[in-house]
Amino acid sequence: MRSQPWSGLAGIAPVASEALSQVLAGSPAERVLDRTLRGHRSLSREQRQALKEATFNVGLWRRRLGYLLGRPDAPAPWLLYALLHGLAGVPQAEAASLAGVEASPALVTQEPPSLALRASLPDWLADHFSREWGPEAEDFCAHLNVPGPITLRVNSLRTSREALAQRLRSEGVETRPGSWSPLALQVVGPRPNLYGLPALQQGLFEVQDEGSQLLGLLVEARPGEAVLDLCAGAGGKTLLLGGAMENQGRLLAYDSDAERLDRLMQRCSRAGLSNLHVLRAPPSGLSVDRVFVDAPCSELGSLRRGPDLRFLKAPSVLSDFVPVQRELLSRAADLVRPGGRLVYATCTVNRAENQDLVAGFLLQRTDFRLVPPGAGWLRPECVQEGFFVCAPHRQGTDAFFAAVLERSG
Repeated sequence: MRSQPWSGLAGIAPVASEALSQVLAGSPAERVLDRTLRGHRSLSREQRQALKEATFNVGLWRRRLGYLLGRPDAPAPWLLYALLHGLAGVPQAEAASLAGVEASPALVTQEPPSLALRASLPDWLADHFSREWGPEAEDFCAHLNVPGPITLRVNSLRTSREALAQRLRSEGVETRPGSWSPLALQVVGPRPNLYGLPALQQGLFEVQDEGSQLLGLLVEARPGEAVLDLCAGAGGKTLLLGGAMENQGRLLAYDSDAERLDRLMQRCSRAGLSNLHVLRAPPSGLSVDRVFVDAPCSELGSLRRGPDLRFLKAPSVLSDFVPVQRELLSRAADLVRPGGRLVYATCTVNRAENQDLVAGFLLQRTDFRLVPPGAGWLRPECVQEGFFVCAPHRQGTDAFFAAVLERSG
């Protein structure tokens, strides 16, 4: 944070204050920043960068900044001053000038007394993570405040990881192999314009978190099988399944959002995936080898992807999705052939949506059993209580959960 071009805020304090006020009032930071930059096209590159960092960091650190000021309800300019002086190390008078505040008060010097204030989280969410992670909670929450790496997944239908790395180098992007997924490359250095690269336009890779890649790999889809992705979304994991199947067999994809399925069809064409069958109605009467359920969830595992996501959620999110997840898992179980595999996954940290939900399912469906995830290839650090678990403070990924279930023959 100390290396940012904060001097770019000089003269644009009113613009920054207006953007921050909108974020603090509940407008998504990404949209506010986009609208603000489009409305002020004359800003220099340094000004745009400083405005972006101010918007995201005040949006993220608002609770800690309020503590530093001794004013939990401090307005946007004061929070910006606390960010610049208290966290970014800008001298007091300069920070006040850049933030557009007349006075420059001293900030609280004591360490914040609670996890919620230290990590800038709502109280209910900090309490939840404390229950979920125990002694690891502080480390986990600290990692939620650090942007995740840019991770790519090689399209194995078109190239190899090694060949992709060489191709990207020729296009000016340095990468290194991922630590957990055999398909992963991490971008080294500043974020490039990935969507302008010929390698992406030719379908050689997708942008996908390494933990997300592992979820798809846990299905262990094989050429010639019938595989169903029951919650396909826009298809990032569907494409991974298709690559594993080498375009042989039947890959079925369903999602309740028809527009997402349309985008999936476009991505399949670019990726060279030819064995996909999109289902426009909820599947029934099927008997397939493998079903993947990437269930809708509270999405607490990806909070580092947006600076204000934590403040846009309510405590009810911890229970809102459980009935939907229970129904999806039950529906999916009926579609798995005897001897087949069912993978249930979420991108959240919440036992009610993860371990407890699967335990309840197994009590009702005695024809299913929990099996070790990724036997023979998944590193043991990703296995906890017989489930797949990864997290930013452990693996450097977003937080994901998965249960691998098999139906008795």
